[in-house]
Amino acid sequence: MGWLHSRRLHYWVGAVAILFVTLAALRWLFFIGFSGFAASAVSEVKAVPETLGIGLRFDLRLAILLMLPVALLAWLPVWNLTRSRVVRWLARLYLALGLGAVMLIYIVDFGHYAYLGVRINATVLRFLEDAQISTDMVWQTYPVVWISLGWAAVTALIFWLLLRLERVTLDRPAKPISRLSLTWGSALMVVAIFLGVLGRVENINLENPVPLRWSDAFFSGDNQISALGLNPVIFLYDTLRVPSKPYDREQVAAHYEVVSHYLGVDQPDIKSLNFSRVQPPQPYAIAGKQQPNVVFIMLESLGTSAVGAYGNPLNPTPNIDRLAKESWFFKNFYVPGTGTAKTVWASISGVPDVSRQETATRNPLITRQHSLINAMQGYDKYYMIGGNSGWANMNALIRQSIDDIQLLEERHWKSPIVDVWGVSDLDLFKESDKILRRQAEGKPFFAYIQTAGNHRPFTIPNENDGFEVLNVPLETVQNAGSRSVAQYNAVRLLDFNIGRLMEIAQEGGWYENTIFVMFGDHNTRISQIPHMPPAFEKLGLESNHVPLLIHAPKLLEPRVIEEAVGLVDLLPSVLGMAGIEFRNGAMGRDIQQPATEGERVVPLVLREGTFPLIGGVTKEFLLQMHHDGSQPSLHDIASQEPLENVADQHPEEFRRLLALTRGLHETSRLMLYQNVNTD
Repeated sequence: MGWLHSRRLHYWVGAVAILFVTLAALRWLFFIGFSGFAASAVSEVKAVPETLGIGLRFDLRLAILLMLPVALLAWLPVWNLTRSRVVRWLARLYLALGLGAVMLIYIVDFGHYAYLGVRINATVLRFLEDAQISTDMVWQTYPVVWISLGWAAVTALIFWLLLRLERVTLDRPAKPISRLSLTWGSALMVVAIFLGVLGRVENINLENPVPLRWSDAFFSGDNQISALGLNPVIFLYDTLRVPSKPYDREQVAAHYEVVSHYLGVDQPDIKSLNFSRVQPPQPYAIAGKQQPNVVFIMLESLGTSAVGAYGNPLNPTPNIDRLAKESWFFKNFYVPGTGTAKTVWASISGVPDVSRQETATRNPLITRQHSLINAMQGYDKYYMIGGNSGWANMNALIRQSIDDIQLLEERHWKSPIVDVWGVSDLDLFKESDKILRRQAEGKPFFAYIQTAGNHRPFTIPNENDGFEVLNVPLETVQNAGSRSVAQYNAVRLLDFNIGRLMEIAQEGGWYENTIFVMFGDHNTRISQIPHMPPAFEKLGLESNHVPLLIHAPKLLEPRVIEEAVGLVDLLPSVLGMAGIEFRNGAMGRDIQQPATEGERVVPLVLREGTFPLIGGVTKEFLLQMHHDGSQPSLHDIASQEPLENVADQHPEEFRRLLALTRGLHETSRLMLYQNVNTD
């Protein structure tokens, strides 16, 4: 057993132990501070301890991998850590840089999950392309100085511990070790390292040893629990290294019959994968002397859980609640993915942004999309945003896809800039009104107004037409779905501004002949939603489930729509209301047209990234599966136990949604490229 006296062995094992304890502590910090679980969940929620155990195995793997280069430097035959000061300084430099990078990834991961509810993955690279805005948002939202000091302090502490370990192990006198003892001791260490990196010690096939994979953390089927098992460094690396094909033509062809029927394609052709169809003016078109104006209002980060009309007990949205009673009120409206840029893309192009590593707006090959907005002949067209439209390269989509669009952003407004997102929403509404009320008599307009105030840093402007902040106890707002009092008041301010917009439009003379389409772009990471069905939290639907109101009291009778409706359906539906003929090659459908598949289905991306979890949702059910079609399951949205797979109880619905879900997802991937305007 002489090999156990090895100085290099003691140093390396001790260093692995220090790193592992550090990573385990960071995992516990994530669990307590960011996951949304209480510490009692370890004993109260069955899957939590097992998932945390998987996470600890990932942490051990990372600790070993980080120390493997040091092991190489330690066991070099001549120039090694015990004999060369140069080699020792090289090891120190590597450890300092490696520790700094790992700690930084953890900090980004905590912030990423706190807001979006998703562990860091390859999609985070999209923020690097908007470095200025991203930097400004982070600076205005977070205590960057204190976070930086904390990062430096923790990194320095761990590095100091490693230095102390180095001195008490490598600097002590060497003890003789026989060659035989060294040989079999080394063999044992190789086996131990192999098992540590493999991440499992049972059910190992030596001919094909399958390592612990990120997918093992998702065994519970609950995304919130699964997040506890991921290591952000390893998961980020896994998502970066997997190549991403733009689309799978074979899969599109395999599901073409189902999807073409779903879309009502005029002349199906599997060879060309044609999805084009024409919708003529419909008998339900709004009658009037003048075609109606259309105003899209994107409500930043507003999910249904924050809206009183959808059950929020604090009723923070009295104006939206009132409008819901006077409008077409959609109870089951979904955006296909999370993120503002993805919502802008789908609402303009009619194609869900199902790209896996970056938003579609950042792909220069596809930003010139066919948009149904161009079917509005004779309309003046505006896109109005309080900040910089270059965020996520959205301006490329807007300018290239919408003919004669007037894009107005922060540099065009006279109002003061209040934070990283530009002018306040209220000032944006007021300045937009100045333009819209100047429209020539009988000249309709389309306007897309993108709000941003309900977003970190949740700025409350000084000039806000009398809006008053409420100091509500933190526990109260958290029990109603807000993560902070600031977020709660930001929702209230957004609602207040919507009320003011309706007043401003009436004063400006363009209210009565306008169809207002108000929709959330995504939900933010929320604390608790006891007022919503359990499925929204347990199945992750809260991120995609957002409010939709089509408000035109002088043109449309109030109506409640129970069917599932998707973001891509907005433009076809509005054009149908306006009596405009259009040709559509994208995914959206007029909601007043009967659903050819029976009950409407909305395709979703439930977990984004390189390995997305996809879904098809109806009024009653959610079918979810991995992106490759594996592990499909059917879930009852109204159930108190939504994680239960009810496929056996509803076999026909399961088969119907199984084909549609995979087919719609793969077709959307193709449409991102097929819907490109090459004229």
